[in-house]
Order: sequence, then C-alpha cells, then structure tokens
Amino acid sequence: MKNYKVILFDLDGTLSDPKVGITKSVQYALNKMGIDEQNLDKLECFIGPPLHVSFAEHYHFNESEIDKAIKFYRERFKQKGMFENELYPQITDMLKSLSKQGVILVVATSKPTIFAEEIVSYFKIADYFERIVGSNLDGTRSSKTEIIQYILDTYSQFDSDEFIMIGDREHDIIGAKNTRIDSIGVTYGYGSLAEINQISPTFLVENVGELRRTLMASIF
Repeated sequence: MKNYKVILFDLDGTLSDPKVGITKSVQYALNKMGIDEQNLDKLECFIGPPLHVSFAEHYHFNESEIDKAIKFYRERFKQKGMFENELYPQITDMLKSLSKQGVILVVATSKPTIFAEEIVSYFKIADYFERIVGSNLDGTRSSKTEIIQYILDTYSQFDSDEFIMIGDREHDIIGAKNTRIDSIGVTYGYGSLAEINQISPTFLVENVGELRRTLMASIF
C-alpha cells in the first residue's frame, strides 16, 4: 500500500451532511425562479457537483438563469443554509488521528472557498487542515479536476502517488483520475454505490470507521 503524504477531503457528503442547508437553499432559489419544488429529497442531486452544472442538468436553465439562480441560492445559504449542516460521526477523531501522524490534510470542494472556510471553522476542525481549496465566487475553478490540480501544483514537492482524494460523488473520483492520483469513494454520503463503482475508485469504504482504518494503513 502506498505511503500517502497529502490527503484531500471533499466537504459535502464526505466530512459533513449538508442536506438541509443545501436543499432548502436550492428550494429557495427555485421558488425565486418561479418553480415550486416541495420535495427536498429530489434536490439531493445538488449536493456535491458545482451549482451551475446542477441547475443546467436538472432544470435546463440557460446561462443567464443559472447566474440568477446561484445568486438567489447564496442569499439564503450564506445567512442560514451553511449552518444547517452537521459533521458525520467520528470525523473529528479521524482528523485528529491523521494530523498526529504528520500528513497534510486539505479540503478540496466545489463549494466557494469563502463558504467552505466558514463551515470548517464552524465545526471547529479548521486546525486540522493546512489548506481549504474551493471554487471562486465568479464560477471559475469549480470542477473537481481543476481544484485537485491546483492543490497538486501547490504541493509540487510531492509526487502524484503521494496524494489521495476522498469523496462521495463521481466528480471526486473523476477529478482524481484526471489528475492521476488515487481515490477513496465513500458510500455513506450522497453518491450511490452504483455511481461510485462505475468510476472505479482505488478504494471503496462504507463508513467513517472504515475510512479511518484505510487511511491509517496507507500513511505508514
């Protein structure tokens, strides 16, 4: 097993369960756009991918409509939605154990960096991460491939086989493959087992305990 030095964590669906905050903020945005969506479960598809991708794919918004919808989404999200969120059990203990081993931990999320920083601080886990890397508010650097590549460039002193990406959606695993690093797909988040299996991550885990064991065995 490889000796990983830099561990990249997706945020939504991997470190925390953001369902309430994200789906209610999407619901708010859709309502502002004239669409009444009462079923929050239907909006789980917005957890993980960049917002502009989800609004285009699931509601067929054009570019102008996407910009408006994202603006409405952020109105609610920055005031309330980002805090309608909770860490998955055992996450803090896992991060504490990993940081004691001297590995570099980085958040790699499609969420705007400014929001990700607030959420990580809210959960009191910011000290475990050397960097929090997300998208820009103007929509640039939003794909997971771009985000991972930015992190690889930042830590250019390490070889690609010393990095690993952890996430719950296909975008996380695809981003890892595109940048030629290993990956762990987690099935406790919002990507289905079929979705993750189809992309063939390096490892597949069912819960945080199994994730912790896999990582601890991979850094020695």
